[in-house]
Order: sequence, then structure tokens, then C-alpha cells
Amino acid sequence: MKRMMLLAAVLVVASACTSKDDLKKMIKENPEIITEAIEANPNKFIDALNNAVKAAQEGEGKRREEEEKKALEESFNNPLQAEIRSDESFRGNKDAPITLVEYSDFECPFCSRGYGTVMELMKKYEGKIRFVYKHLPLSFHPQAMPAAQYYEAIRLQSPEKAWEFHDAIYKNQRALQNGESFLKAEAKKLKVDMAKLEKDAKSEAVQKRIDADMAEAAKFGFQGTPGFLLNGVPVKGAYPTSHFDGLIEELKKRGKINI
Repeated sequence: MKRMMLLAAVLVVASACTSKDDLKKMIKENPEIITEAIEANPNKFIDALNNAVKAAQEGEGKRREEEEKKALEESFNNPLQAEIRSDESFRGNKDAPITLVEYSDFECPFCSRGYGTVMELMKKYEGKIRFVYKHLPLSFHPQAMPAAQYYEAIRLQSPEKAWEFHDAIYKNQRALQNGESFLKAEAKKLKVDMAKLEKDAKSEAVQKRIDADMAEAAKFGFQGTPGFLLNGVPVKGAYPTSHFDGLIEELKKRGKINI
């Protein structure tokens, strides 16, 4: 009987010229109005909740898609400018019209996937693309920073051998769990000056270069790895080769590159 009276009261309040506060007060003081209604019609409430969640997700998805489109359009019009240092090491034609910069972590499994994509792009656009490797070692990957330090120390001796070291790590990334013993073993295969390497790896100059890469990545909004800039257009994540193909085609259509 009480339930019927409360329900009748709610209907009166809801249909009369009264404030929302009155209705909220009644429900707050008599929550059983809602709980009993749910218990009486569980399927309807579940359907209503699912529909509301679906509508919210679709709305959020559309909003995110529009924001991404807007950001992409902005990056085509105002590309991000990565610093290309005077002693930068390039893979590929250093005067190529396409510049691919990667901010990467040697221990990141997604960066290993990104390595495969980069190599496919280098082959597909041979002579038309140059690749720059920059560092973004993540704090929860304990071997990422030492690997970056070894890479830079080797690069000081030979950029070519540094690329060989880079490839060896990504091809056998699991072995990186063995720590410095693995790094040393790979470096020795390259026949570099090990005494100089170990000194340079701990040097201030090498650390400053890595820190500069990390600061640049943060400035561009790269928080995870891998992050890429394709002629200044950001790509966050290990996207497949086809994604980069699409960006290159769009750059061609807009007259940004001629290949």
C-alpha cells in the first residue's frame, strides 16, 4: 500500500508544475521507489542502462574521432619540427624528401614492431626516405636507458656500427633481459673500442643527448613508445606500414612532397 502511495506521489510531483528539487527530495527520502521499480522491471532497466552506455560510448568515439581529424589537419598545415643536429645519424638518403623520426625504447615490445615497419618503409621508399632514431627510454624498462647509452657511445665511434647494434637489439629483444652482459656481447661483435665505449656510455655528453631526445618527445606529446614524426606529422603507436603509406599519399596530394 505504501509503495502504491509513494508511486502515486511521484507521478503527481512529476506531472505537476513543481521543481526538480521536490522530486529529488522525495526520491532521496524514499529510495525504495527506485529500487522497487528496478526489481519489478529488471530487464527494462538493464536495457535502458546498456542503451545509455552505448550512446555515451558512441558519442565519445565520435568526439575523439573529430578531435583526431582536427589534430591531423593541424599537423599537415603546421608540422612539428624535430631538431636535426649537425652530427645526426641518418639511415637512408640524407637528402631524401621524406623524413621519418622515431622516439623509441629499446626494451619496448611495440618498438620492436615499429622497427619492422621502419625497415619496410625504408625498402619501399628507398632513396626517398631518411630515418632518424631518437630515444625515449621508459622508466619501467630497466634496460632501455643502458641500451640507449651503449647505442650513443657506439655512434661516437661509428654511426654504421651503431645502426648494426640497433638492429641486433630489436632482432633479439628478449635477450636484453640479460642486461649489460648482452649489450657488451653485441658491442664486441662490432669490434669497437670497448674501453672507450664503456667510458662514453657513462659520459655527460651521451646522457645530455638522450635527455634532449626525451625532452623533445615530451614537447610533442609523446608519452609512450614508439612515437613517430613523418615530415612533422605525428604518429603515436606501432601503426602498420599502410598507415604511413596513407600519410605519404596525403602529403603528395597537398603538394608537401614530390616523389
